Amino acid sequence: MLGAGLLSLLLTACGGSDGKDGEDGKPGVVGVNIDATPTLKADFTNATVEAGKVTVNFTLENANGVAVLGLTKDHDIRFGIAQLTHVTVATDDPAKPADRGFQWQAYINDKKAPGTVPTGVNNLNPSDQYQANVEAAAKCDSCLVDHGDGSYSYTYQANIANVTEPLTITYSADATQRATLELELPQVTANAHLDWQPSTGKTEGIQTRNVVSIETCYTCHQPESLALHGGRRIDIENCASCHTATSGDPESGNSVDFTYMIHAIHKGADRNTVDANGALLAAPYKIVGYGGKVIDYGKVNFPQKPAADCSSCHVEGVNAPANADLFKADLSNTACIACHTEKPSSNHSSTDCVACHNATEPYGGTGSAAKRHGDVLKAYTDAEAMSVKFTNVGANNTGKITFDVQVVDKDGNAVEKAFVSQSSRVVVAWDSDKDYPSDASASYSKRRIALSEGTYNEVSKTYSLTGTNFNLPADANGKTFELFSTLDVCFNNGGYGVAAVVMTDCSAANVRKVAVKETPYHFVWKDNGVDSSATAKNRREIIDAAKCQGCHNQEIHHYDNGVNCQTCHTSDKGLKTDTNYPGGKIPTSFAWKAHEREGHYLKYAGVQSGTVLKTDCATCHTVDKSNVITGITLGRAPTRTWRFGDMANNGADIWISSDTGTCLSCHQKYLSDTAKSHIETNGGILNGSSAADVQTRASESCATCHTPTQLSEVHGN
Repeated sequence: MLGAGLLSLLLTACGGSDGKDGEDGKPGVVGVNIDATPTLKADFTNATVEAGKVTVNFTLENANGVAVLGLTKDHDIRFGIAQLTHVTVATDDPAKPADRGFQWQAYINDKKAPGTVPTGVNNLNPSDQYQANVEAAAKCDSCLVDHGDGSYSYTYQANIANVTEPLTITYSADATQRATLELELPQVTANAHLDWQPSTGKTEGIQTRNVVSIETCYTCHQPESLALHGGRRIDIENCASCHTATSGDPESGNSVDFTYMIHAIHKGADRNTVDANGALLAAPYKIVGYGGKVIDYGKVNFPQKPAADCSSCHVEGVNAPANADLFKADLSNTACIACHTEKPSSNHSSTDCVACHNATEPYGGTGSAAKRHGDVLKAYTDAEAMSVKFTNVGANNTGKITFDVQVVDKDGNAVEKAFVSQSSRVVVAWDSDKDYPSDASASYSKRRIALSEGTYNEVSKTYSLTGTNFNLPADANGKTFELFSTLDVCFNNGGYGVAAVVMTDCSAANVRKVAVKETPYHFVWKDNGVDSSATAKNRREIIDAAKCQGCHNQEIHHYDNGVNCQTCHTSDKGLKTDTNYPGGKIPTSFAWKAHEREGHYLKYAGVQSGTVLKTDCATCHTVDKSNVITGITLGRAPTRTWRFGDMANNGADIWISSDTGTCLSCHQKYLSDTAKSHIETNGGILNGSSAADVQTRASESCATCHTPTQLSEVHGN
């Protein structure tokens, strides 16, 4: 009974209140696992330095702002650290050291001896070199801390207050420091950087050196082609803080300082030096990659002349980097000697270029670098303000086209004959709303008319020209015609002792001939002249000419009045001998030149550096507001034919059908038997004996399966 009573009491106690409810637990973290996320963004939040040990805090998110969880030291994450150092160099006057501005200097460096050095390659000078580096989190068990919510901390293994090997770097808490992060996953890569001043903790209002934006690089480069070092480095800030003035390539002996390297690369084939006797020698920039592979940047063709147009890369204005105008400061010689080499001419005994070329105390007759480069550009700027005026278009009594033309200055005054190159031409074309006249009916060489072939009126300063070498088409009425000016105006060159660049008599020695940029004059033909009541038809927009000029600058190849290459380089234009191409002959059509020629098609040919891959259709073709390719239309011109050289028959003419010819302008050398069979099965012609043969047999159905969107995706969009 006693036991039963105790049991009853216990049961009563258990059935009573258990007191106050416990607090709610913390909400679970909403996030995505790092191994599953297809997108990734890294951001530094802050950094500290204590006794030389750097600790950084950062976050990881996906494209939707969701936390990315689960980062460990065993993921491929690496960190760099650099200081923005004020550099001065001694001069003959100890009291006046030369100011070389602020330069990044990495704390983490290695000293490397040359590895495999290729034989038979000139301009290689192997030597031990320092190379900036980063540290891997995987080498430290405790450095990386996961806070469990998509935020992380990392404490550097290097102590930046005690760097003496292999280079001595003196840490200053007042100097701007830059921490960099590179995280490479199998499916995605992220980079980040943070600039801060340890003494104040500031990240704004501190010394910077941000000169060029990566978006400017993307004007010519595809983004993925600038994912370097195996694809792990994608941000220009990370590049600049590692490619420092003390870094070099041991196999070539060349500097890989960012400023030096970029300028030297883009000087391309125009980079020269002189030997001991003053003779000019080609000196393209070269480095040696893994396994002894030589990368020769002498094949780089962009930006084309005038290479002195600094604004191609150094873009100022809205949203420009903080130090976009640094190239005007006349502080560093690095960019100068990168382009002009260590001894740019026999007239220079020193590589201290800015000692003479500066804005404050220039050597007599020189001027600053900005002025000297501006001298080159002034001719183009002045010519761009001019225009070309066509009048009195008609036909003579033999049925030949006639017209008058003037070059007009910015104020509307006709330019005198002496200043206009008499060998420059006007090109006549029709069907400009389609694919221009066929080469067979009116070749480009016959449709061009030089000023020297016409008559000149001294009073009105007008040229009267007649197209004597070609006939107007029998069905000219209603066709859209085009008069395309390639007229050049002459200017003196800038240089030593030249105060100003001005128009100059074309008969003078060493004049610079610059095309007047004027859009072609389009009109509709009726009977013996212009049908003023009709509106000229426009050609479908295929390429964006502004994109071409973005890479090429003012000059492309010849006839540098904008981009109107297709008026001459028609699809059936003749072949050109080129022993480097299979069969020994290449097409001269515009599509072939734009897709395959040097400097454009670099995936399998060209530089082979991997830094420019012109396979993104949007690089050149027009796009709509949603960035969808609009400049590609299959099946648009079923009667068009392309002339190619037969690679298996010494370049003999073969004729190709419309869509097939466009594809072959890239892929002829790489076309497999399977691809050939696919093309022919679907109505394409690869071996036509004539244009008429192709037009009779072709029945292409490419557009059935191959949409512009699909093609752009295949080619890298």
